[in-house]
Amino acid sequence: MSASARVIRSAEFQAERAWGALPVAELDGVTVRLHWTDSPYIWHVNDGEEVFVVLDGQVCMKVREQGVEQVHWLQPGDIFHAREGCEHVAHPQGVARVLVVEREGSV
Repeated sequence: MSASARVIRSAEFQAERAWGALPVAELDGVTVRLHWTDSPYIWHVNDGEEVFVVLDGQVCMKVREQGVEQVHWLQPGDIFHAREGCEHVAHPQGVARVLVVEREGSV
């Protein structure tokens, strides 16, 4: 493969800890990272928009607006878009691999 291209086999990626990430690309202040996890994240609000693509596994994505919680079950191929200010948390059901696109330095 050339130095200007690469292939990432997402199904083979495993991090040393939950939500460990493999940087894929940085695009004008936006990061693309592959995450591996087997544990929930924490409730949080990003400082910008976030796109969350489930590559494998199943993820229960919870969203909280004005104290009301909604649950979205995400399967491989599903895309979750959190607008700026959206409080959310991801709970994988077993092992999951997720591609996350967000502002550089975002939580």
